Amino acid sequence: MPEEKVKKARRGGLGGILDNLKEVMYGMAALDMSRYAVRTRASMEHLFILITMGDLIGVPILPPYYSLRLLPYVVPNIATCKRRMLREKDISDAMF
Repeated sequence: MPEEKVKKARRGGLGGILDNLKEVMYGMAALDMSRYAVRTRASMEHLFILITMGDLIGVPILPPYYSLRLLPYVVPNIATCKRRMLREKDISDAMF
């Protein structure tokens, strides 16, 4: 006997509309949380790089020994963080 593929049963009518509405609402809520998590992670990475590699922009915080130990992990992010830290900031940056 040939095996039949089992498909996920989709509800039709009002039940299907409610399922789609639930998925849309969940997606809208999860998008906001994921954006907040990404922004928080980016700010923590910027703070980490500022503390460890502050000598690159003239802020000596840690002794060079520790900065050199962490250098292999920070190298991929140096160019973008340096550009982001040294750019001019406006009041509208904090709003959005």
